[in-house]
Amino acid sequence: MKIFYAIQATGNGHISRAIQLYPYLQRFGSVDFFLSGNNASLEIKLPIKFKSEGCSLHYSKCGGLNYWDIAKNVQPIQMYKDAKSLPLKNYDVVINDFDSITSLACKMQKVNSVQFGHQASFMSDATPRPEKKSIMGEMILKHYAPSPKHIGLHFERYDSFIHPPIIKDEILNSNPKNENHITVYLPSFQKDCLEKAFEKHKYIKFHWFLNDVKSKHTVGNITYFPVNQIDFNESLINCHGIITGGGFETPAEALYLGKKILSIPIRKHYEQECNAAALKKMGVPVVYEVSSDFDKIIENWLSIPSQKLTIQANNIPETLQFLFDTYGN
Repeated sequence: MKIFYAIQATGNGHISRAIQLYPYLQRFGSVDFFLSGNNASLEIKLPIKFKSEGCSLHYSKCGGLNYWDIAKNVQPIQMYKDAKSLPLKNYDVVINDFDSITSLACKMQKVNSVQFGHQASFMSDATPRPEKKSIMGEMILKHYAPSPKHIGLHFERYDSFIHPPIIKDEILNSNPKNENHITVYLPSFQKDCLEKAFEKHKYIKFHWFLNDVKSKHTVGNITYFPVNQIDFNESLINCHGIITGGGFETPAEALYLGKKILSIPIRKHYEQECNAAALKKMGVPVVYEVSSDFDKIIENWLSIPSQKLTIQANNIPETLQFLFDTYGN
């Protein structure tokens, strides 16, 4: 069997999931990957056969999306050409992790596909949403990468086609400890937006992962890390808690490990607002605006007794078998 797998590279989560799935997919056949977008900072240990600039996210300085930069970098003519050039008819199965170019290619070439991943879970109205829904946000979630079939991933099984998160082997096989540091991963924030708040807590050690850091170094109570999987896994496994965005994969791994979480969803990022709503429902503290009192928010968060929140990990062989069975029906 020949498998085409489209990865949306607007962040590291989609890539991390594909890396974990790859050896399991190989049990079903040969796999070629298509990488769309250029926001990811992880080393991509996958056979990437096709690439496109696609649609990438651009951030404002302190925790928001820059829609102007996103819009001006979209190249619809090139995206159309990329979709037309993808040889999808050469494949038996097309798996799409929320990529619009692959969806367009399937429509142009009359090829079947299945949308597989976190965004697919939002095809269900039972999946948590914020109190105030966004009409535009809902349209993007449901129509950005349309597919006739959907297999979703989320923190809980909100619907029959939604499965637990894909958790990396390094997390599954770990022996979690509490070494009393706080792991920080907030890719939409630049350093000077948060640094002073962390420095005020001089007796707390922070492991801060930043895209523009070239080498690990420590200044006062903060150790700065480049974004890489090995150091991040180790920091997360051994942290007291994590301050992160409203993404899916990192909170899922933290929940699986039973770690304390403070979630700061990216402003005006509807999917992250939805994830934050789900986390809030589970009892995870959520902060929507970071201001000059952020050090007090950290202090309050740390003073709250930890809740033992844990989630189930995905049974990958079972889920993939379901995917291929669904694809064939």
